Amino acid sequence: MIDFFQQLKYRNETLFYFGLICLVLAFAFLLLSKITSIQVYSVNAWFKPFKFAFSTFLFAWAMAWYCYYLPSFNINSYNWTVIILLGFEIFYISFQANKGQLSHYNISTPVYSALYSLMALAASAVTLYTAYIGFLFFKHDFPNLPNYYLWAIRLSIIIFVLFSFEGFAMGSRLNHSVGALNDNSNWFIVGWSKTVGDLRVSHFIGMHALQFLPFFSFYVLKNTKLTFVLSFVYGLLALLTLIQAIQGKPLIRQKNDINKIR
Repeated sequence: MIDFFQQLKYRNETLFYFGLICLVLAFAFLLLSKITSIQVYSVNAWFKPFKFAFSTFLFAWAMAWYCYYLPSFNINSYNWTVIILLGFEIFYISFQANKGQLSHYNISTPVYSALYSLMALAASAVTLYTAYIGFLFFKHDFPNLPNYYLWAIRLSIIIFVLFSFEGFAMGSRLNHSVGALNDNSNWFIVGWSKTVGDLRVSHFIGMHALQFLPFFSFYVLKNTKLTFVLSFVYGLLALLTLIQAIQGKPLIRQKNDINKIR
């Protein structure tokens, strides 16, 4: 594990420290969720900053690792795009959480509406930049990388980009639920609805292909065909959970809700 940290820091010291800061913030937000009672849509307000900070930590470290393989790539430009834009997102989300107010879907004032739009632009810019990195992984040859691992990186970026933009399905509706208004069922920290469709499920699954597929391919599968199969199944899972949510169905329905249906 120490070797991994040292190698990651060597590959991209800037994103290594940014990811580390996000991880520290994530645990700080989690602690705040335990000692404060501020709520937004019936869940602790600090869960959302925790989720975004932790997700950004995973993203920053994953891209720090992968971008090292790219020849003649302006990594500093990408680093600071990620830091400034995603850093802004985390800051604004936590700022609003502290006030017990919405960050996403908040168009109650012109200022909040503008800041919400800026968050969408920030996330889109980082996603498009990451899509360009995916293009570079297709454009160049990487003779020193196992073929299965290279394809896992390529396919994980494709799935990540597609389901990152799935976030617009929520933003355009100002609602992550289908069948209710921003329902949260206190399902651990993710808060996915247990009663109606939740568009955040497929968003989460798709975005974290970036970490899961290359890791599983490199350490477990070690086979190109199996990597393709796993990537297809993983992408299909994200798609099916999206279809399920659009139909207004929760990922896991509460038992008492099932009994009502019966």
